[in-house]
Amino acid sequence: MARYYVNRNAQANGDHEVHVTGCNWMPDPGNRSYLGEFSSCAPAVREAKKTYARSNGCFYCCKPCHTS
Repeated sequence: MARYYVNRNAQANGDHEVHVTGCNWMPDPGNRSYLGEFSSCAPAVREAKKTYARSNGCFYCCKPCHTS
């Protein structure tokens, strides 16, 4: 299980990126929300979409869930 976070600030395309602990692109603590512990990025992105409909996995740490 890994800890996942979502960036509160949207990217230029409107997506809120989901990151796993340890990602080099993790947003600053004040700019992220804890999503919980998950076995993969897919349930973490689903959880993020409850708050941010346009959520997407980080290209670097959640590549299987990166769609745009």
